[in-house]
Parts: sequence; structure tokens; C-alpha cells
Amino acid sequence: MELNEITEAIIGCAIKVHRALGPGLLESTYEVCLVHELVKMGLKVQAQVPLPVHYDGTRLDAGYKIDLLVEEKVIVELKAVDALHPLREAQLLSYLRLSGKKLGLLINFNVRMLKNGIKRIAN
Repeated sequence: MELNEITEAIIGCAIKVHRALGPGLLESTYEVCLVHELVKMGLKVQAQVPLPVHYDGTRLDAGYKIDLLVEEKVIVELKAVDALHPLREAQLLSYLRLSGKKLGLLINFNVRMLKNGIKRIAN
């Protein structure tokens, strides 16, 4: 699948989850439900993927974890917050740079209409 097809599938599944559950739940709830929907579509999904930092020729565990990695191509960072702070976008961009991935989605489920809680970020 191409990047655009993958992101369309992710967004479609996220909308389905949001329509069923609405805002106000824990991020972990949206994560397990979104993984379920993506797997039903036949997509390869990894959750809570450790992301090491390569520094001074050494691979270091800095405690970073990617919420979802879909088809080994798209990073999905999930939130359930009142508003997306620019720091969250910087976090996803950092994850993209550290992993060498090209595209990520930042999805905030704590909104009335999910389309207002989705940001696409490219490295």
C-alpha cells in the first residue's frame, strides 16, 4: 500500500472508533479499538513500539514509544486531550526523524468532530 492509502485507512478507522465511542475516554481505549479496526482491514499494526536514540555511535533506550506503527511506514501518535499543543507536533516530528519514517498522523480523540483532531505531519 502507498502512504496515502495507509493514512486514508487509518483516518477512516479512527473516525469509526470515534463515532462509536465519542470523546472523553482514555487514550489507551482508543488505541486498542483503533488497532482492532486496522487489523480487521488486514493492515499490519504494531503498538507501543520502542524507539531508541542513536547517539555517539551507541543505541540508547530513552524511553520513547511509538503509539502505533502501521504497515511499518506510518507512525500514529494518539492523544485524548483538550487541545493539541505544538509540543505534540514536535514530538511526532522527532519520532519521524529518529525512526527514519516519512509520515505520521497525530490524532486527538477528545474533540466533537474527529476531523478537527487530526494532523498529518511529514518528515
